[in-house]
Amino acid sequence: MEDFATIFDNQILLVAIFACLMAQALKLIIEYFKNGKVTFKFLVTTGGMPSAHSALVGSLATSIGETVGWSSAEFAIACLFAVIVMYDAAGVRQAAGKQAKILNQILEEHEHINEERLKELLGHTPFQVFVGLALGIGVSWLALPALK
Repeated sequence: MEDFATIFDNQILLVAIFACLMAQALKLIIEYFKNGKVTFKFLVTTGGMPSAHSALVGSLATSIGETVGWSSAEFAIACLFAVIVMYDAAGVRQAAGKQAKILNQILEEHEHINEERLKELLGHTPFQVFVGLALGIGVSWLALPALK
């Protein structure tokens, strides 16, 4: 249990989590300007602008590259992990969201089917993924002095 406390000494982890939380907070601000109201569910839901998943993995890979080295095995692993997460966010999860929308329309048309509506906002557009990635990289670059 003593070793668990040292997790808060891991600057790379803290910077990545901060980038993710910043992306989630930006969703609130963007939602406010878009619809004139604050919806706190955006703090804990997937989808939307910017991609918090992309901010997290982008920041993680960038921080590792900055501290361990751009040619390190750790950076290669983090970079490939980031690519997989971002591909999933813009590809698989977005397609699942589109399918959920169609299924929800079918549920509305056939009222005798007694099922809950599916969540439609699951994935991201490529632009939302790119903005999340840029945010994660930017947070890491700003945190660079603390990482070294």
